[in-house]
Amino acid sequence: MHQSKKPIGFWSAVAMGIGAMVGAGIFALLGEASAISGSAVYISFIIGGIIALFSGYSLGKLGARYPSSGGIVEYLSQAYGIGFFTGTMSIMLYFAAIVSLSLIAKAFGNYAVTFLPEGFSPLWHHYFSIGIVLFFVLINLKGAKDVALWEKITVGIKFAVLCGLAVAGIAYMNPVMLSPSTYPPVGDIFFSLAITFFAYEGFRVITNTAEDMPDPAKTLPRAMMASILFVMVLYVTVAIAVFGNLPTDKVIAAKDFALAEAALPIFGQIGFTVVAITALVATASAINANLYSVTNVTYQLAKDGELPAVFGEPIAHSREGLLISGVLIIVLSLLFDLSDIAAIGSISILFIHAVTHIGHLKLLKQTGASKGLVVLAACLSLVAMGLALVYVSRHSDHIVTVLAGFVLIAGILEFVLQKFAKREVKPRVV
Repeated sequence: MHQSKKPIGFWSAVAMGIGAMVGAGIFALLGEASAISGSAVYISFIIGGIIALFSGYSLGKLGARYPSSGGIVEYLSQAYGIGFFTGTMSIMLYFAAIVSLSLIAKAFGNYAVTFLPEGFSPLWHHYFSIGIVLFFVLINLKGAKDVALWEKITVGIKFAVLCGLAVAGIAYMNPVMLSPSTYPPVGDIFFSLAITFFAYEGFRVITNTAEDMPDPAKTLPRAMMASILFVMVLYVTVAIAVFGNLPTDKVIAAKDFALAEAALPIFGQIGFTVVAITALVATASAINANLYSVTNVTYQLAKDGELPAVFGEPIAHSREGLLISGVLIIVLSLLFDLSDIAAIGSISILFIHAVTHIGHLKLLKQTGASKGLVVLAACLSLVAMGLALVYVSRHSDHIVTVLAGFVLIAGILEFVLQKFAKREVKPRVV
């Protein structure tokens, strides 16, 4: 794998994790989550953050022991060996990452069109989504150094704006609007994990920076936990500020640009514009960080024979998997609905995390992780996945079908690659 001359340090890794999470989270999904849990959405963000912290602990320990650009793909291989099961899970992870990126690209388009005059063509949503993906494919071709630099800049911008919105919103909020009497049934708060956990799932990109870290054993776990904590505090305070100033029905009505709409009663039209611009920066940042991650995943998969070798071929300072993934992201951004894909992505990632944590139990002697914390990470992921499945089965039957097809396609692809593709598998060093 290409090594950057200026490796990724602690703050660069934290910036990439924050960039990946915030772009796909508070900007893109606040309205969708509030449709389920209402003004209690901040509680759902707290629960989702706790699950992410336990997952981050487990993945951080694995990353410290097995630093690899493949991240979770490498951990699955170490736990289960290279074979049909690991390959299927790894391809599922790749599919989930690609679909997630298509969602973020769509969110970018949704905010971008708010700057167009009335009567614009609906096609502009697609033009903006396609354009931002192409732009960051080119950025990523220049290597990890440029990715990290962009993340530092964009994370600074969006953190400043969101913190300003949170502080001002909390200062002017009406506490009555956050009264427990306005909350939906407790079950709905837990069911909204189908959306809110997806707002955190981007933290996994930090595992893919390991080969560009000078000291991954020390840096990776710290960066993982720090990024999740920063984002958890940000999500909760912003959610409180939003629902303390804007009725739930207005947040839901705004939907795709809910956070910008929430700035109107506090800062007026200028606030709407500033937040919308920040949303563009945030979603662009998430695309950038996740493209870097998914390219490293495809490289590892191609090296292990779980994707065609072309994915691992070098091009500029990256791999050809970057170009292939870019094309797939553009295609999927034209096909999927925002809320549906959030549920599909969340359930898929929770399942893969649970499988990874269960596999981690076989490697505890090597990683030095706490058995109790790893077991808790696996259990929390499975419980959250179960709650999300119950919710979507009641409200969107087709999502369960899509998820089943998701697993089936991954299994068939892995079977075909094992049977017909030439695999050159190097022995693992434990």
